[in-house]
Formats: sequence, C-alpha cells, structure tokens
Amino acid sequence: MTTVGFLYPGHFAEDDYPRMEILLDSTIRLVVRHTESPDGAYREDALRALGAPGRLAAGVEELQRSGVQSVVWACDGGSFLYGSQGAHDQVMAVARAAGVPASSTSIGFIHAVRKLGANRVAVAATYPEDIAAHFSAFLGAAGMEVVATHAAGVSGAAEAAAWGLDQVKELAAAADRPEADAVLLPDTALHTVGHLAELEEFLGKPVLTANQVAAREALRLADRPAWAPRLGALFAARESPPAPVEWGSGRAYARGGRAVREGARPE
Repeated sequence: MTTVGFLYPGHFAEDDYPRMEILLDSTIRLVVRHTESPDGAYREDALRALGAPGRLAAGVEELQRSGVQSVVWACDGGSFLYGSQGAHDQVMAVARAAGVPASSTSIGFIHAVRKLGANRVAVAATYPEDIAAHFSAFLGAAGMEVVATHAAGVSGAAEAAAWGLDQVKELAAAADRPEADAVLLPDTALHTVGHLAELEEFLGKPVLTANQVAAREALRLADRPAWAPRLGALFAARESPPAPVEWGSGRAYARGGRAVREGARPE
C-alpha cells in the first residue's frame, strides 16, 4: 500500500481526492488533512497567511499517524506567492516536521509540465489578475514560457468551489492559445477531477489542474508510478519508477531529523 498525504486549506474541493483514489490503483491511498482557512478571499495577504509555518505544522502530526510516505501542501496561492525560494523553503519545513518528502501544488505544476514535455503553456486562473500574474511569474522563474494568462476575477475559494463544468470549460477556453502545448488551471478549491477527460477532448491538448497535479506530485515523491487515463494526459502514460528528482535546488526530504536536498534530474 502506498499512502500519501495532503495538507488542504479549508473545505472546498477536497472531494476531488477520494474521486482520484477510486480512479487510481487500489493499493494507493490519498489522505487529506484540513488546515485552518480563516479567510478564503483571493487577496495576497489572505493567501499568504494560509501557508504560514504554524498552520502547516499543525496538520503534519495527523498525517504522520496515517503513515504517509510523502506530503504535499495542496494550495496554490499559499505557495507561489512566496516566490520560488520561499516555496521551496516552505516545503523544506514541512519535510522536516513530517520526516518524509514534501512538496506543494505550485512546485508540482513545474514537474507536471516537464513530464509532459510542454514548452509553452497557457494559464487559466480563477484568481483576480494580480494573483494570476504571480502564478505566471512563478512558472516563468522556473523556465516555463507562459503564452497567455487569463484571470476570471473570482473573489474567493467558496465561489470557485461552486463552479460547474461549463464555467471551467469557459475559463480554459479563454486562456487557450494555438501555440500552447498545455493549459494549466491552478486553484485547489476548483472541482476539476471529474472533468479532466472532457476538458482535454474539448481543447485537444493536455490540461493540468491543481488537485490532479497535487496527487501526481505526492506519488512522484513516494516513488510510486501511477496509471489512470481518466485523470488526463498526466496519468495516461505508464511510468517506470523514477530516480530522485527536483526542480531548482533539489527535492525536500528529511533524514535523521534534518532536511537535505537531493540532486536534480530531468523531469
């Protein structure tokens, strides 16, 4: 059994995780621990507050009791708004506390884009324009070419969680460009797992969404290949067990009570 854990802020689209667990191998378990989300507004101060060290540390102990083999901070804005170095420092702290490899959805997007071999991406964000621009800048700092960014201007997580398929398709189509190799939909409050196959058929290209990417990132850290075509192109190819990897300065994991980094490999 492979058990991976997620620190998820509040209660919005966490039902995407049991849906994914059903579609994945029966020996994979996805464990969600909710962290405090006092303000679901899509403002920079509120989103950064979600990723405060104390809030993340409070959720780690319960995941440890579940025997998780990796942990992902399943939040976008509470990660990428810290910038590339800040996002890595954040997951290093989680890895220290958990004693297992750790990452975040934002960092997971980088790995997912590289896995698909996408050279150019379009960003379809529920967020206001300023928050969406930060996500595109985060991707750009990792060497991604963002050919378009569309911001829907949603005010908060509760509004995003209420969206249905038609709104998600409209968002994705508004961002898509012919030159984009993939379309990225950040925001773990947005329900997308049940729509992945239809979104990819609608756009005719790979679609990466936040909760889907979080699951793949957790399994990558646990060295657990997974194949589930209904979860989109990201899970459509059978994988060999990967060697340790990390974008930028190395994968965060804990050994002997201290955090260290592993050498990089192509993703």
